[in-house]
Amino acid sequence: MTARIGVVTFPGSLDDRDTRRAIRIAGAEPVALWHKDKDLKQVDAVVLCGGFSYGDYLRAGAIARFSPVMEPLIEQAKAGLPVLGICNGFQILTEAHLLPGGMLGNDHLHFICRDQKLRVENAETAWTGDYRQGQEISIPLKNMDGRYVADARTVDALEAEGRVVFRYLDVNPNGSLNDIAGITNEAGNVVGLMPHPEHAVEPLIGTGRTDGLPFFTSILKKLVNA
Repeated sequence: MTARIGVVTFPGSLDDRDTRRAIRIAGAEPVALWHKDKDLKQVDAVVLCGGFSYGDYLRAGAIARFSPVMEPLIEQAKAGLPVLGICNGFQILTEAHLLPGGMLGNDHLHFICRDQKLRVENAETAWTGDYRQGQEISIPLKNMDGRYVADARTVDALEAEGRVVFRYLDVNPNGSLNDIAGITNEAGNVVGLMPHPEHAVEPLIGTGRTDGLPFFTSILKKLVNA
């Protein structure tokens, strides 16, 4: 049976179609989920895509966190449903307290759009099994509020427990603490990161590399072998 991966569209989402395409390329079935619905359509995993949900009013992701679709998503994520938050999706996951810490405006106060080099720090989550720990990859980054922050106790716990999944290399593009580009929850089923793997799944577009594709093949293998 083909794995079904839901992609939530909020008002202001920009990358939902790209994300569904990446899922299709990986060999899974993308399922469109609408922010006003409380039905996750029995999907096997969910991606919260990038964009500017609700115009990033108040704080990035602060309003989307209260969308009807988040009620079943939060409940099922706590029960083990794999969830990936990309950029704005990462911001929503922190606002929903599915991931610790929060996101603030870039320290240089400018929107940034660039190819970003990352190091894979944790290849054991539901979304990173097709990477190698220590592997260096390059995928696009585009954000205005990408600076990851948390209190010292939280950051120390993330580091000690191996829950930093990706770290920026060469340059810290937004001032994130400890060069953190992505993190996971304790169970490893919820992952959030600021760069955009869905824009690096085909050699003819984006970076010209497919360094983002293993996100989607990883979850497919995880679901097939579950």
